[in-house]
Amino acid sequence: MSRGPGKDFLPPEIERVVITAPRIRRRIRELAGQITADYQGRDLCLVTVLRGGVFFLVDLARALGVPVSVEFLGITSYGPAARSGAVRLTKDLDEGISGRHVLVVEDIVDTGLTLSYIYRNLQQRAPASLAICVLLDRPRRRIADLPIAYRGFEIPDIFVVGYGLDWRQKYRNLPYIASLRPSAYEPRAE
Repeated sequence: MSRGPGKDFLPPEIERVVITAPRIRRRIRELAGQITADYQGRDLCLVTVLRGGVFFLVDLARALGVPVSVEFLGITSYGPAARSGAVRLTKDLDEGISGRHVLVVEDIVDTGLTLSYIYRNLQQRAPASLAICVLLDRPRRRIADLPIAYRGFEIPDIFVVGYGLDWRQKYRNLPYIASLRPSAYEPRAE
């Protein structure tokens, strides 16, 4: 019998569980409490980037005690300098955000270059307010300064997967955050 991604399932590329599923659920409830208090009496629009942020956005939205709408962006890095933060929009919001309270919900912020682009892009659309909520913050690699209002966890400079984060489009469905074995993603010397 094959085991799915339950609490005991560790794929071979996974080194260890960094943040357990119960700990993630608990922290999301805490964040939702803070956000609910801050946005009481206001309609809130949650915006995330496809695909990784969807897992966090859905669980956060269900835990909030204020009315919410959800919007999605598609972003891609391009060109030979993809690591430089050069990005382009592949899917825009379906609804306008002018005059609305907007919370950008992201799975992870690393260098901050992509999130900085998104923040500036949304700011130009004249929302009533604009804030950032990230599940994982990896500040060691930060290049762009960001006004992060809500932070789930700070993590060290390790390659993580699970809970929306992927490696070659795999492992998004894991209910926890885990580190990937370096042998899985480092080029092999021949």
